[in-house]
Amino acid sequence: MSEKMKGSNNQYTSKIFNVQLHFISFLTYSLILVFGLTLGIMISFYLKECTFSLQFTQFSIPTTQPLSPPIAVKQERVGLKDFLKPPPIMHDMDDEELLWRASVAAKIPDYPFERVPKVAFMFLTKGPVFLAPLWEQFFKGHEGYYSIYVHSNPSYNGSHPESPVFHGRRIPSKEVQWGNVNMIEAERRLLANALLDISNQRFVLVSESCIPLFNFSTIYSYLINSTQNYVMAYDDPSPVGRGRYSIQMLPDVSLNQWRKGFQWFEMDRDLALGVVSDRIYFPVFQQYCKGSCYADEHYLPTFVSIKFWEGNSNRSLTWVDWSKGGPHPAHFLRSDVNVEFLERLRSKKCEYNNGNSTNACYLFARKFLPSTLSKLLKIAPEVMHFEHYDGPKKQKLITKI
Repeated sequence: MSEKMKGSNNQYTSKIFNVQLHFISFLTYSLILVFGLTLGIMISFYLKECTFSLQFTQFSIPTTQPLSPPIAVKQERVGLKDFLKPPPIMHDMDDEELLWRASVAAKIPDYPFERVPKVAFMFLTKGPVFLAPLWEQFFKGHEGYYSIYVHSNPSYNGSHPESPVFHGRRIPSKEVQWGNVNMIEAERRLLANALLDISNQRFVLVSESCIPLFNFSTIYSYLINSTQNYVMAYDDPSPVGRGRYSIQMLPDVSLNQWRKGFQWFEMDRDLALGVVSDRIYFPVFQQYCKGSCYADEHYLPTFVSIKFWEGNSNRSLTWVDWSKGGPHPAHFLRSDVNVEFLERLRSKKCEYNNGNSTNACYLFARKFLPSTLSKLLKIAPEVMHFEHYDGPKKQKLITKI
């Protein structure tokens, strides 16, 4: 009985062992199968990448077959056109960049291209050019012989309607106060912008209260044919002359070199280049000519008398009435404007080109208030002989007067 029971136990144990063995075998096969599938997937993915890389390599290998010649592209001639073209009036240069670019000058005096010399009219204003309609008549028909630049206070928002000839001619400006050295900074800014146009040969500073006393042809010929600059400069021993000098300006500027004059100038290109390039005298005025010194009355007269005295006439071409005294010249109302008054200004005579001939002493006059515009428009064209024709007559403009 016991042996029979032992035999049964042995059979039961054997069955359990067989089941365990089968389970282990199944688990082993399963692991092998999973491992094989995983390995197969990895090999398949690797083979695909190898195939793509091989195809890319084959595609990248240059062929030995000759390439077709490139299509010829016609190129424009590279010349002076782009170099000579002045930048837009509203550029993004700061003063330092502007003065540097404007100071660049050719060493060869002869131009290798045809050039019609122009007169740059530079308007230093507080706001709008309120006598613009008169200037419009003055410029009419002479396009190509002049350039216009307007420096107005940045606070001016342009609300006043612009005359067509002045449209888009405002340069990047900064604030200016009467009698302050920033007045000279504005003048240098105007000159620098005008120098960017290689055709500008003469440079005239005027204000919004200035008027021309002659027609365009007369003024153009007078300036283009002139051998002199027109910067007023004289030695004034009074307290409002030498009395404004500061000994701190030594050694660059001495009392004997100190000069006074009106700020309204006319100059040629060489002097304009000298003004924008000045790194000696202008810093002295910036530092020491303040308060009652009035840099606009002393910087240019002093600078020109030191560096450019041989070519200067020491007079201004702009007439101003100082007969009433005071810090400001007289201004004129509508009732002051008549034919006799304008003819009297036009008839004043001065030496021209070192006395070789005599001609009009003044080409411009100021200070005319806005109320004078209607009267000026009525009588000035006839008195000043404004020309009315469709196009400029070159032979008339370049004739000496």
